[in-house]
Amino acid sequence: MKNILEAIENGADSATFAALEIPVTYRAAVVLKSEEEMFAGVTSANKDPRKSVHIQDVAVPQIAPDEVLIAVMASSINFNTVWSSIFEPISTFSALTRLARESEWAKRHDLPYHVIGSDASGVVLRVGSAVRNWKPGDKITVHCNHVDDQDPTSHNDSMLGNNQRIWGYETNFGGLADLSVVKANQLMPKPAHLSWEESAVNALCNSTSYRMLVSKNGANMKQGDVVLIWGASGGIGAYALQYVLNGGGIPVGVVSSPEKAQILREMGCEAVIDRKAANYKFWNDDNTHNEKEWRRFGGDIRALVGEDPDIVFEHPGRSTFAASMYVVKRGGIVATCAATSGYMMEF
Repeated sequence: MKNILEAIENGADSATFAALEIPVTYRAAVVLKSEEEMFAGVTSANKDPRKSVHIQDVAVPQIAPDEVLIAVMASSINFNTVWSSIFEPISTFSALTRLARESEWAKRHDLPYHVIGSDASGVVLRVGSAVRNWKPGDKITVHCNHVDDQDPTSHNDSMLGNNQRIWGYETNFGGLADLSVVKANQLMPKPAHLSWEESAVNALCNSTSYRMLVSKNGANMKQGDVVLIWGASGGIGAYALQYVLNGGGIPVGVVSSPEKAQILREMGCEAVIDRKAANYKFWNDDNTHNEKEWRRFGGDIRALVGEDPDIVFEHPGRSTFAASMYVVKRGGIVATCAATSGYMMEF
């Protein structure tokens, strides 16, 4: 790997990158199929990813005609990485097994280990025989949407394709590694003004927030909409806040500390709720809903902006979903993803 890093740091040309020797193995963060049941009987909160994620050398896979091999300069941890590491809501090895049924090339993904990670920035090292627009030495960032462009169900909305997957979560060879294999259609040029780290953290969170709020496939937010944003200082929440502000909406940001509330105010969000200070109890001790607390939460929102939210940007899941459904305006939209507090959502 040292020769690859030196070429990147020295700004080598494409021919130099194409001539670099590719190692037989590379270092990667993996979960193991043999440990799928290691957390059996353990509550979600007590499942420790530090016990299941291993750093080990794995074999460099052969690339398919429509793929590229990249040297990863930076990556990030998303919540799907947490799901992979605690084998919830299902083990991702089942997804790799299903993928392997699709083609001879897809069989490479069905391994006793899963290289995880769904974000990356880096440099192209090798390109498949069908790749047209990329060459060794290109500085890139990777988006996570793994689709088959030969499948017509992906042509209108790739997220609804029959075999749409998230790279590094439902495919192998993810971004938390020294090398990675991705489809060429996942590549975007690395923004020249951003560092490797800054380039690596945008694609998954930003595209998720855009789809949920702005796109016609999501809430299709318009000027003047009141948007309640859970976790508004976090990954997707911070992008959602910027989209609402830039789109002329009225954000109501929910955070969990005075420090995070100050971050929102510095970003331009005037209506902020510190849920820890408010001490909302949406669930009773007997695991039933507390509707009184939903009403209190709704009253706090109206006290700030004068009306119920047109849109709720919902991603915590079980802990907040029922409250989101209650406080949204009649005829409004609750756009949801992730379910980081629990995937069994009910109201």
